[in-house]
Amino acid sequence: MTGVVLLIGVSILIFLGLAHRVLDRLYLSDRGGLLLIGALIAGSFIDVPIWRNPLVTLNVGGAIIPLLLSIYVLSKAGSGKEVTRSVIGIIITVGVLYGVSKLYSFDTARGLIEPQYLWAVIAAVIAYLAGRSRRLAFIIATLGLLALDVAHIIEVGLGGFNAPTRIGGAGAFDTIVVAGILAVLLAELIGESREALQGGPVREGHAASLNRALDHPEGTGREDERK
Repeated sequence: MTGVVLLIGVSILIFLGLAHRVLDRLYLSDRGGLLLIGALIAGSFIDVPIWRNPLVTLNVGGAIIPLLLSIYVLSKAGSGKEVTRSVIGIIITVGVLYGVSKLYSFDTARGLIEPQYLWAVIAAVIAYLAGRSRRLAFIIATLGLLALDVAHIIEVGLGGFNAPTRIGGAGAFDTIVVAGILAVLLAELIGESREALQGGPVREGHAASLNRALDHPEGTGREDERK
């Protein structure tokens, strides 16, 4: 239920015009964001088989759409540094979550949070720490959990277990979707807090020169800067 609640909350923010910055970082318009949410929910009912023995399926809403969105955002980023940081972040996410799964046995009958959402929270925190931006946090959390599912499938296959696996099988409720949303929300919350403490966005480099030129079209010489 948590996944759908988060998606509804995001939809409300989009309707109220409060999600522009997040959508901009993901290269989506308001309409595109709402269509994406609708596709995630509708795709939750569709599983695509990719392997027969053992049976492995990809859920459209819980895995395929988040995967395609991550690839789209990464392709639009246009920076080799961002790609490198994404890859490193994904590796760290998979490593930490895999290690936690081996060291700690999650009890579904106890605790304040369901294990699948605990995975999402852990992935979101790691993704933000590794990416430090909204789009990289989303990419790392989403692809990190997808990669973890693939690692699990390989481990099961090598162990000789013939158990069916559904990647993103819970659709809009799935850990992958929840982790991606939480990672972006965490990055947005921390980013907004830092900007508020700094008194506004930090202007650097070419962007600063451009902003000065727009603010003072008559010139940006030393006399103007001293003023």
